[in-house]
Amino acid sequence: MSDLRERTVLFLHQILHQHLLPEAEIKQSAFEKMLTLTVCRNVPSLDKILAKFLKHTIPDKQLLVHTILLTGTAELLLMDSPDYAVLNSYVALTKKNFGKILSGFVNAVLRQISLQKDILLQGYQPKFFPENFEKILAKDYDEQTIKKIEQVSRNQPALNISVKKDSSFWAEKLKAQRVNQNTISLKNSGNIDTLIGYNEGEWWVQDTAAALAVAQFSNLKNKRVLDLCAAPGGKTAQMINAGAEVTSLDCSDLRLSVLRKNLSRLRFTAKQIICADALFYLENFDGIPFDAILLDAPCSATGIFRRHPELVHLKTQQDISRQAELQEKMLEKISPALKSGGELIYCVCSIAKDEGENQIKKFLKKHPEFHICPLKNKEEPQSLTKEGFIRTLPFHYAATGGCDSFFIAKLIKD
Repeated sequence: MSDLRERTVLFLHQILHQHLLPEAEIKQSAFEKMLTLTVCRNVPSLDKILAKFLKHTIPDKQLLVHTILLTGTAELLLMDSPDYAVLNSYVALTKKNFGKILSGFVNAVLRQISLQKDILLQGYQPKFFPENFEKILAKDYDEQTIKKIEQVSRNQPALNISVKKDSSFWAEKLKAQRVNQNTISLKNSGNIDTLIGYNEGEWWVQDTAAALAVAQFSNLKNKRVLDLCAAPGGKTAQMINAGAEVTSLDCSDLRLSVLRKNLSRLRFTAKQIICADALFYLENFDGIPFDAILLDAPCSATGIFRRHPELVHLKTQQDISRQAELQEKMLEKISPALKSGGELIYCVCSIAKDEGENQIKKFLKKHPEFHICPLKNKEEPQSLTKEGFIRTLPFHYAATGGCDSFFIAKLIKD
C-alpha cells in the first residue's frame, strides 16, 4: 500500500506542481485513482486546513512535501484508511526523499490533523474550484450558476455509453439508465472491458454531452463527412453508425492509433483516416467539398473537469485565449471544404463562452454565407440558448448523472 501512495503522490505532484499532463491515461489502481480524484476535488479546502498547521509557506523547491501533506490530509479526513497506516506511509516517503528533519515535520503535521480529525470534519466545507478558475467562470456565469456547477462537480460522474442501436435494450442489459435513444448511463461500471457488449463492439464510452454534437446533423446516410480533430473517434463512430462516409483527421499519430483500435473493436471502417494538422489541411484544401463537417475544435478542455478535476488547478485564461485564437483561424478556412447547403457542426468541450457562443457570433459577422440552424434537445431543454445553440453544464441531465460542459452550434452554408 505504501508503494501505491508513493505513486499517487508523485503523479499528483506532476500534475499539480509541474503542470505536466500526460497525453495518455495514467494506469492507476482503484485506490490510486480514488485518492488522486479525492485530492484534486478538494485542494482548496485541504489547503485551508493545512494552513492552520503550517507556520510558513512551503518553499517551491520542496513542493513535493506540500503534495505529501495534501495527500496525507485527504486520506486522513476523507477516506477510510487507518490513521497509523497513513502516518507511517507519508512519513516514510518524506524520509526517503528529504531525510529525517522534514519527515519529522510531516509526522508532526499529520499527527495533529489525525488527533483533531473529528473537529476538522465537523467544520469541513468542501470547495472544488480554486480562485483562478472561479475567475474564469465568473466571466460568463452568475454566482448561483457557479454554485450549482460546483455542487455537482464534487461527485464521481457516471459512465456514459453510446450504443449502436436500441438504448432501452442495453440499459436493461447493463443495469443502466436510458438517457436518450443513443446514450445510457451507468453509476458503477468497474472494468469497462468486462462489461457485456464491449468485446462484441456494441457500444463505446462517450459523455452524454459529447454525443449530442453528431445527433444535430440531418440524415447522414451516404453523406461525405469530414471529422476534424477526430481522435479518439467517438464522433467518427457515431457518424459511421448513421451511415456516413467519414474522413477522419487528427494531427496526432498516437491518438489516431486509439481511433483505429476503437473503430476496429466496433467493426466500423472510416472512408479515410488522415494524420495532418487541421488548419494546414483546410488552408490547402483542393478536393471536392464535403456534404457536412464536424469541427470538434482544439480547446482549453475546461468543460471536462468532472472526470479530470486536476484541470481546474492547471487551466488559465491564457489557455482559453490561445485556443480561441486557433479556433478562429480554423473557422476562417473552413468554407471551401463545405459545399453549398452543407452543414457545419462546431463543438468544444470548454465551459468558456469565448470558445463557444462568442466564437460563433464573431464568425457569423465575418461570414454572411453561413446562418444558424436552431438546435433542439427535448431531453434537456435547459441546455438550449436563445441563439439556438446547445450549452450543457454539469448539472444538466441530473437524473442520469449529469454531463460535461459542452458547446454545440449548427451552421448552414448558403
